[in-house]
Amino acid sequence: MNPLQVPVWWARDYLYAATWQVRAFFNRTDPAVFLTGDRAAIVVLPGVYETWKFLQPAIEAMHERGHPVHVIDLLHRNDRPVVEMAARVSEYLDEHDLSDVVLFAHSKGGLVGKQVMAFGEAGRRVRGMLAVATPFGGSVYARLMLLAPTLRSFSPRDATIVALGRETAVNARIVSIYGRFDPHIPEGSELAGAKNVRLETGGHFRILSHPRVMAELAVLATDEPA
Repeated sequence: MNPLQVPVWWARDYLYAATWQVRAFFNRTDPAVFLTGDRAAIVVLPGVYETWKFLQPAIEAMHERGHPVHVIDLLHRNDRPVVEMAARVSEYLDEHDLSDVVLFAHSKGGLVGKQVMAFGEAGRRVRGMLAVATPFGGSVYARLMLLAPTLRSFSPRDATIVALGRETAVNARIVSIYGRFDPHIPEGSELAGAKNVRLETGGHFRILSHPRVMAELAVLATDEPA
């Protein structure tokens, strides 16, 4: 990896994140407009401190293909513990009697999704998950977040991270996409037993716009259920 490329990726990544934070603030789209469609349902799981609007380009594209896309208001900005957020997702799946759904997750959202898939009855309602830049093994940077308990929970030693790492049975139903360089997850997002897709670029946020993300989501959402 060219060391001069890293700061460029870093700058572009945070510019992308800042742009979408601003867009999210002014965006008044009602997510209910994406609930129509007769193909496999997609449930969106944004990352920590994010709203569903970070994933809106993919949401719109999949809705245009005929997929109903569900945004779970109870997740808010996904700043509560993974287990709590997963319980809210499970409740949503049960309440709306959704089955054969595809989870589309970014960062912490992938941990929430795997928690749903691996623990509890709601996991049977999930066909698979596309996880983008998810810290499946945690991040060594978490220990530096002394004033941010939410971010410290991404420690590789965190009980939830460890428990999820031990649960490997659902990994075959997960597609993990990540870049060569991630400013938040130096360990990367490779997940044993999953379909791992490493992009020849860098970033934690900007890769959400990479064409391969849409391509993999489309494949996962159109495959016949097992």
